Amino acid sequence: MDLAEQNILFIARAPIHGGTENVVLQLCETFKPLVNKIIVCAGKGFDKGALKEMHIKFYEIPDLADKSPKTVLDISFKLRQIVKSENITVIHTHHRMAAFYVTLLGLYKKCVFINTSHNTFYDKIKFTRFSYNHAHLIACGEKVKENLTNEYGLKDVTVIHNAVKPFSGPVVLEPSLKKWHDLGYYLIGNVGRLTEQKGIEYFIRSIPMVVNRHPKTKFFIVGSGELEDDLKKLSIEQGISEYIEWMGYRKDVQNLMSQFDLVVLSSLWEGLPLTPIEAFSVGTPVVATNVDGTPEIVKDDYNGFLVRPKDDKGLAKKVVYALDINAKEKMSTAILQTYKKEFSIKVLQQRYISFYRNIN
Repeated sequence: MDLAEQNILFIARAPIHGGTENVVLQLCETFKPLVNKIIVCAGKGFDKGALKEMHIKFYEIPDLADKSPKTVLDISFKLRQIVKSENITVIHTHHRMAAFYVTLLGLYKKCVFINTSHNTFYDKIKFTRFSYNHAHLIACGEKVKENLTNEYGLKDVTVIHNAVKPFSGPVVLEPSLKKWHDLGYYLIGNVGRLTEQKGIEYFIRSIPMVVNRHPKTKFFIVGSGELEDDLKKLSIEQGISEYIEWMGYRKDVQNLMSQFDLVVLSSLWEGLPLTPIEAFSVGTPVVATNVDGTPEIVKDDYNGFLVRPKDDKGLAKKVVYALDINAKEKMSTAILQTYKKEFSIKVLQQRYISFYRNIN
């Protein structure tokens, strides 16, 4: 495919500061100098400011997850209009429902159709096959590819790992982190939305066992979400609220991670999570649950540590061990090598450009 002649439409769901939004923005930056035009179509909440800085037009659509008849008709009408008015030649979807609309409306007959899958699913087999059957398929990790092939019988899936940009620095010292660091405390961060998926409950339940071994440890929860009140209540019930600082949603996660001794990812499921990649980009080790694509990034006792999901005791044990051996210093070389070789933005850009160019 000759990139210079293409008008690309990226379609995504409204994010909650999610990894999918990050990938779409990375692809916009990657292809902006190479193609004729890029358009982004997504729900309310997408980072329109970043698109404006790149001079990329944005169309807002209703939430793709809303399957009411009115919404289906509204989205169908708008997508047809966008494809026609913007003379779209490539449609790249980032959500199962987005792919469904491309297939339902027959837009794949007029445009090159690409889909990137960001998560694993185990439901709606016929629906998923219908949605993806005409697409050139990309998976963000090997486990996501296995899911597409084993669960849904889809073929010719290419793996392109998620990535993050290197931290440009300089490090801006966070006052609360500096305060506790200067007092000789270990600093442990958990970065993610406060939802069931991220398993913050088990992180909180692990804290009493960690402070029993290392009393001078502070825990920082970076993120917001619907479970925030419940999780704060749990920390009080566990008697460890004094050890936790709630930092809310932050855009400077790499800056914060560079100041942590350890990052914990306590998720119950993932596609290919960005949190450990962000941590590795600044040389910080990760204790993560062994779910889905996470072990494609975190290798136990090499650049971090893996534990079973929902295992607060196992999580505490690994955190204690990581602090005992000074994992941040011991694993620094392996951590940075992992990031540069497989999860840097340059690698992602090279692989996506090659994928596009090889489409006939």
